[in-house]
Amino acid sequence: MIFYKEERLALFVDGANLYAAARSLGFDIDYKRLLDLFAKKGRLIRAFYYTTLIEDQEYSPIRPLIDWLDYNGYTMVTKPVKEYTDSQGRRKTKGSIDIDLAIDALEMASHVDHILLFSGDGDFHRLVEAIQRRGVRMTVVSSIKAQPPMVADELRRQADNFIDLMDLAPHIQRQGVPPRSSRHLDDDEDGSGSEE
Repeated sequence: MIFYKEERLALFVDGANLYAAARSLGFDIDYKRLLDLFAKKGRLIRAFYYTTLIEDQEYSPIRPLIDWLDYNGYTMVTKPVKEYTDSQGRRKTKGSIDIDLAIDALEMASHVDHILLFSGDGDFHRLVEAIQRRGVRMTVVSSIKAQPPMVADELRRQADNFIDLMDLAPHIQRQGVPPRSSRHLDDDEDGSGSEE
């Protein structure tokens, strides 16, 4: 990782994508440790966390995480998703935070020197390219070590730097929580460090 102490940093976390990558690698993320790690790398201006919520749901399993992040240094961007029944009678959801993340990142580009995008979604390829044209360095954080790999090849190639989430695991994983491979599937999460 190449960072400069005087560099102004911003983190953009695609919550569902990062959760899926960490889960496939078998660990839970401690979001406080993640924030602290990058605050030491430069001048952390803002950390955004993006996630969707099902409309009209009385309780969401990720609500405790959202509340915790909101009180602990993250700028939360949530968006309702709509549940519907398709023509075959299957329940589906519709909604995405990709546009919200892209607009916020483009707006933030004039205020920072380096943006870290925590997502492997290939749809962000053009966003990375557009921000680089504004003179901002772009680092993508995802995983090629996961099975299957969680980052689109075109996104990884476009980024100035790529950090594999597995390489960050010793610095950002929740302490005192056994690896997922040794836990039972029905273990409860406390919500303070993982998205369900």
